[in-house]
Amino acid sequence: MHPEVRTMGSNRIGWIGAGRMGAELVRRLCAAGYDVAVYNRTRAKAEALTPHGATVVDRPVDLADRDIVFTMVAASADLEDVTTGPGGLLTDTDTVPRILIDSSTVSQEASAAVRVAARKRGAELLAAPVSGNPKVVAAGRLTLAVSGPRPVFDEVEPVLRALGRGVTYVGEDEVARLVKIAHNVFLGVVMQSLAEITVLAEKGGVSRAAFLEFINDSVMGSTFSRYKSPALVNLDFTPTFTMPLLRKDFDLGLAAARSLEAPMPLASATAQLVASAIGAGHTDEDFATLLLEQARRAGIMLEPEHAAVDDGLAADE
Repeated sequence: MHPEVRTMGSNRIGWIGAGRMGAELVRRLCAAGYDVAVYNRTRAKAEALTPHGATVVDRPVDLADRDIVFTMVAASADLEDVTTGPGGLLTDTDTVPRILIDSSTVSQEASAAVRVAARKRGAELLAAPVSGNPKVVAAGRLTLAVSGPRPVFDEVEPVLRALGRGVTYVGEDEVARLVKIAHNVFLGVVMQSLAEITVLAEKGGVSRAAFLEFINDSVMGSTFSRYKSPALVNLDFTPTFTMPLLRKDFDLGLAAARSLEAPMPLASATAQLVASAIGAGHTDEDFATLLLEQARRAGIMLEPEHAAVDDGLAADE
């Protein structure tokens, strides 16, 4: 018997994965008035969302009666586990959500496998990786790249727009995964470049606070350079994204470049610098520690400047 396929209308939403990013996004959906039920492996993290209006379930399959179910998990194996593993979202023989939206950073192969499994049950998958961190989400500046069936995207676009300020449809199937990998390669190259020019200025006698204030006020300033400035000035490397995760994405990006015959000389050079930083022990801190390695190569020792620096990410109202 074919399972009952939920129809749209009430927009009852399920959410799998209530880590720091997932929890912040659930809060935005609740604030937008959606009925959200949450599953997380560590139940306490999901229960922390109940004051915002979310309800909590014990298993992913308990979300099968929802209209739309988001997943935001750590890795490809986790996505397969919460969808097709024991107690997974797609294992109810009678009911399945109409639309799955995955915002994890996973391989194209894992994404395609879940898409096939969903279609066999009568559901559709949108790949919707995000750009941002919990603070970016709170500031309302998250952006999403989305791929999958265009009619499905058109149907759920209002829900996606509740998550942040930018939602871009990039094509069919798994192409959003490539967009996210390209984004993260760019992230690493820009961070390395910012580290190089900041060390150059400091070695020439300019404080990091003054130099980055000038850059941020110039046409070369960006949301990224602005929100990384406090870390670079005061050497606070509380992780938002670690070097090993960045190396993984460089590996994926360079593999895609080889496959598509698209040379990436700057990315290749930066990948070696990221590997060098990992070899020097920068594994648990933020990837902005590329600054420390650049300073070491330049023969200078950096000290925190203890300056007040605006990261440009004041939370939206």
